[in-house]
Amino acid sequence: MASASITLTHLVKKFGPQTVLKDINLTVQPGEIVGLIGPSGSGKSTVIKTALGMELADGGQATVFGQQMPQRQLLARIGYMAQTDALYEALSGKENLVFFAKMKGLTKTTITAAITHVATVVDLTADLNKRVSGYSGGMKRRLSLAIALLGKPELLILDEPTVGIDPALRRQVWRELDKVRDAGSSILITTHVMDEAELTDRVALLLGGEVIAFATPAQLKQQYQVATIEDVFLKAEGVTL
Repeated sequence: MASASITLTHLVKKFGPQTVLKDINLTVQPGEIVGLIGPSGSGKSTVIKTALGMELADGGQATVFGQQMPQRQLLARIGYMAQTDALYEALSGKENLVFFAKMKGLTKTTITAAITHVATVVDLTADLNKRVSGYSGGMKRRLSLAIALLGKPELLILDEPTVGIDPALRRQVWRELDKVRDAGSSILITTHVMDEAELTDRVALLLGGEVIAFATPAQLKQQYQVATIEDVFLKAEGVTL
């Protein structure tokens, strides 16, 4: 089997006296979508930032493609979408895409086709020449997702990517994620939308700083004896159903 794209082993992260991640064990393999779900403040974004080397772990180990991050040369292989949009507001959507495409090392000959493709996926084609400062919150999320998709990354890390996106477009985005996965790439996605967790290959349930369950959606529903991932989540939190 190909080596894992992400491996988190006994990962610990503290902020001052507070231990946010106690003992995180998680792998993301090539050709799979892993959903990371948990209540607000459970540390989903911290898991991502520590995996990417944006936060320093206080214990355990995080590797991406078998190497500890941050590794500048690996960044071209990773598409990352943060929970907060990091966009150049004074530039147009297209100028943002061109800038990030160049950062990712796309060649001049491939940039135009790549931008056309990702803009279509997120339904922004008609708005590419508008300045980002005039975009709505949902449009900014879509542009951030388009940037993450540039260059067909081997690993896609998406933090709440479909917040503020309408249901029809959300379905379109998931179709694209399936294609990315089927082409052999790995995807780690955090989401609050429980029916989205049903669309992943494996779901990691984050509670109290630990991954308390990690299996396919079907296995989790069987394990917790419930009909939906939302009910798995509630039962894990101790809510009586």
